Amino acid sequence: MALDARTTALATESALPTRQATPTTPAPSTIPTTIPLATLADPKVIIDSYDAFLFDCDGVLWHGDRLVPGAKDVLAALRAHGKTVMFITNNATKSRAEYKTKFDKLGIAAEPTDIHTSASATARYVASVLKLSEQPKSKAYIVGMEGLETELRDAGVETIGGSDPAHNPSTTTPPDLTDVRADFDDKVGAVICGLDTRVNYLKLARAFVYLQDPNVHFVATNLDATYPHSAGLLPGAGSVSAMLRYSTKREPLSIGKPSSAMWDAVRVSSKLPQGRTLMVGDRLDTDIAFGKSGGVGTLLVLSDITPANAPDYVLNSVADLLSALQG
Repeated sequence: MALDARTTALATESALPTRQATPTTPAPSTIPTTIPLATLADPKVIIDSYDAFLFDCDGVLWHGDRLVPGAKDVLAALRAHGKTVMFITNNATKSRAEYKTKFDKLGIAAEPTDIHTSASATARYVASVLKLSEQPKSKAYIVGMEGLETELRDAGVETIGGSDPAHNPSTTTPPDLTDVRADFDDKVGAVICGLDTRVNYLKLARAFVYLQDPNVHFVATNLDATYPHSAGLLPGAGSVSAMLRYSTKREPLSIGKPSSAMWDAVRVSSKLPQGRTLMVGDRLDTDIAFGKSGGVGTLLVLSDITPANAPDYVLNSVADLLSALQG
C-alpha cells in the first residue's frame, strides 16, 4: 500500500520510512532545510498524471532473476492503459539483446528498443561523440563483460581485454606481472570500465598502463558504488573503477544515470511526452537525479539501497500502482 496521504515538509531523513536498519543523516548540502513532499494513499493520481513510465530494473523490477512481487502485473496494466513503458538501467553486464532474453524469461513484454543500458549509451557515445573508430588510436580496452563488448562492437568499436581469456588469468595462481606490457597495443584510444565480475589485477594493471597516456580517454559506464542482487547488496561498477581512479588520479567520464549522455541516448530513439514522463527508481543519486536532470517526474520505490531525499512521490513498491490500474 502507498504511504499515508499527506502534504508535509521534510526536514530530516527520518521523515521518510526506509527499510534500512540505521538511516544515515545526509550532509546539509544534500537536502534543503524544508522540502515540500507529497505522498499519496491513492496512486491513481500518479497514473493519471503521466503517459510515459521509465523504469530502473535492478532493485525495482527484480533482484537477480527474482521478480519483485507485482512488478510484472504493473507493467502489463500500464500498457493496457495505453502508457509507454521503457527500461533504463545502469547495469552494463548484458547487451540489449541479452536483456530482451531476460525479460522474455521473466514473462515481461519488452523489445530491444524499449531498453536502454549504460552499455548501449556508452557505445553510442564512444562511436558517435568520441568517434573512436575514426581516430588513429581506434581501439577500446575493456574492463567489463560481454554485454559491454557486444554493444561496442555493434556500434563499430573494436575492443580488446574484457572477456578475453588472455586478460582473465587463473585466480589460483598469482599472475606474472611481467605480462602487464605484453601485447601492448598502441592503437588503444580509450579505456572503458564497467561492472566486471571477473575483474583481476592483471586486467586493471593493463588498463592503468594505457591510462598513463593523457590522450587515452577514460570512460566509465557508470559510477554506482553498489548494485542490488538476489544475494544482497554487492559492489557495483563504480567500485571496480575506483582502483583506476585512485591510482591514475584521473576521473572517468561517466555515461550512465544520471549523466546527460544517458538522456541523449534515450531521446535520440524515443519521443517522450513533454511534462508527462515519470522516472521510477530506487536510487536517489542515479535514478531520481537522472529524472530531475531531465526535467521529468520522479518516483522513488524503496529497496535495500534507498535512503531518503526529495523525490516527487514515494511508494513502498511498484506493485502499489496496481490498485490504481485495476480500478
